[in-house]
Amino acid sequence: MRRLLIVAAGLAVLTACSAPAPPRSAVRQAQPSGPVTLPAPTGPRPVGTTVLHLTDGSRPDPWNLDADTRELKVTLWYPAARRDGPRAPYMSVKEAELLLRGSGSSTSPASALSMTRTHAVKDAAPAGRALPLVVLSPGFTKPVSTLTSLAEDLASRGYVVAGVDHTYESYATTLADGRVAECLACDSDTDPGFRAALVRVRAADVSFVLDELASRWAHAEVIDRERIAMVGQSIGGAGAVAAMVVDPRVRAGIDMDGTTYARIPQGGLSRPFMFLGSREHVPGGRDHTWDRDWKLLTGWKRWIVLTNGEHQSFTDVPLLARTIGLEPLPGMPAAERGSELTRTYVGAFLDLHLKGRQQGVLEGPSRHPEVRFAVSTGR
Repeated sequence: MRRLLIVAAGLAVLTACSAPAPPRSAVRQAQPSGPVTLPAPTGPRPVGTTVLHLTDGSRPDPWNLDADTRELKVTLWYPAARRDGPRAPYMSVKEAELLLRGSGSSTSPASALSMTRTHAVKDAAPAGRALPLVVLSPGFTKPVSTLTSLAEDLASRGYVVAGVDHTYESYATTLADGRVAECLACDSDTDPGFRAALVRVRAADVSFVLDELASRWAHAEVIDRERIAMVGQSIGGAGAVAAMVVDPRVRAGIDMDGTTYARIPQGGLSRPFMFLGSREHVPGGRDHTWDRDWKLLTGWKRWIVLTNGEHQSFTDVPLLARTIGLEPLPGMPAAERGSELTRTYVGAFLDLHLKGRQQGVLEGPSRHPEVRFAVSTGR
């Protein structure tokens, strides 16, 4: 597996577990700016957010050999009853410091990164009932906060979003007692079979979260447990495949630019699935796993490519670039445009498969010239 070095919008040089391209810098130096505000959600509903800390006593932690249980941090975003109130922090200064240091950018201003302005009201009361649930899983070494703009947008459109921080797989995860867990799994990332083991852990984490939400969140009645999907970026996208293989509660899934490591049974996977990739993820490209798995997706499926996109184009990373003094290289889409396209296609997929609303944008070439349907649309 080649490593793709991405100087990630203040997250600096990241090892992208699922990127098959040769090393390539995605940004270049610029004058640092102050904190940025994430793009406003496009839906009509105000957004709230809260954090749950869950402990799985049925299994030891796979990365921390001294831990007899698996601790997880889950961030929920959801339609809120009010728009006013304090906005949730993007991440703490400590988390930003560890993330930047682990990414190779310890001289970048962690305080500016931590002060990225969000739109969700912290601990606001939820509004609505029986809303579909979307599980989000981030790339290796990155916290789920790097998917905040997508999460807030989905919540504004009537979804409950559960973002999972997979402990010890990120440079920084704050646990229930205030300790900040660092990336112990990073010590094993060159071991044979590491990534296959990693997606198995992700699938187990997701199943545990689905088990616990009903009893651990005081407002669990707002979730329709019959309408659940999973969306992941990079290794999180591979985790979406793994979770769907083992847990039938996940009715639909999206892999955003992630090499897949969980094998789909030869009988196929009949639930809806979408590959949403960068220009490196084209049929017959360096990463053969999408070609392999496309044949085993036997239900509704799409393979869509952002032709000028990079591995991080589906995250907040490009939006945060100038906060720490980096700017995109020529040819990359504007950060706001990458965010818009991600929201458009992820939201359309979920609206179709969790809400039953037909989406013309998923039927073939559209008004978005940067987007290409890599293969025929399938069913």
